[in-house]
Amino acid sequence: MLNKYFTFLSYIAITAAIVGCKDDVLPKPKAYLSLDYPKPNYSNFDKTCGYSFQYNTIGKVVDKGNCNFDIDYPKLKATVYLNYKPVKNNIKELLRDAQKLTYEHVIKADGISEQPYANKERKAYGMFYEVVGNAASQSQFYLTDSTKHFLVGSVYFYAKPNYDSVLPAADYIKNDLRILMESLKWK
Repeated sequence: MLNKYFTFLSYIAITAAIVGCKDDVLPKPKAYLSLDYPKPNYSNFDKTCGYSFQYNTIGKVVDKGNCNFDIDYPKLKATVYLNYKPVKNNIKELLRDAQKLTYEHVIKADGISEQPYANKERKAYGMFYEVVGNAASQSQFYLTDSTKHFLVGSVYFYAKPNYDSVLPAADYIKNDLRILMESLKWK
């Protein structure tokens, strides 16, 4: 009987050793979604309006009339809206409206950073806004020469605002907006 008991205990010990010798279960490390966007290829956009700029050719420029344009990014499910206004002794109103448009997102935003922009050679002055959080638009800007031209731009995605989900696409388009601002020429 002792022999059977010893055999049974030996069997249990060997089984426990085999089953128990597996690698420890570890939580998976944090990872980020890897999205490959095409390398930007910029082209000059020059119509009969009061301005020209460079845009990423992954986007399609759509004429909305009155020198207003959309740059559609179908693969990123986003649109950049460009709205042009001539300055007619109303620069303060145009600036107030552009700032109001951005700060309407403060309800959903975790933060809004302002980055002034000035290019004296091209007489282009403005502000770039980066909106952090679940706001409808993650990037907005305005540019003006203060005497004749005023341009407002904003990015919107065709999805419910979820900052973590749209961040890679928002960063990609943010770089395109910077190129647009830096290349803008008034006529």
